[in-house]
Amino acid sequence: MDLYQAIKAHGEWRWKFRMAIGKGDRLDTHSISSDDRCPLGQWLHSEGKRHYANLPAYTECLHQHAVFHREAAKVAQTINAQRYDDAELMLLPGTPYSNSSVAIGTAIIHLRNALRWD
Repeated sequence: MDLYQAIKAHGEWRWKFRMAIGKGDRLDTHSISSDDRCPLGQWLHSEGKRHYANLPAYTECLHQHAVFHREAAKVAQTINAQRYDDAELMLLPGTPYSNSSVAIGTAIIHLRNALRWD
């Protein structure tokens, strides 16, 4: 699992949301809310779980990943409701979405450090 790529991919959601707001695109909230569909989620729920479920850093990453996807789905639902100003506000620093984005990045770094991956 490329944990650096996982950080990048989850960080790119803010940009994807802003693009959807700008274009008026609809988003697949079901997929966004599912924490087992992206590459990190697939790994966390399969190989990662088999090998690292005993590590506190794994447990925290699994939890923060689920929280991130729940918060991202809330932003997507707001965009789909065409409440674009509200969606923009949800992306600001200090919001649940923004906090969850920081938390998943931090959790991935802690997991990488626990695994001693380069």
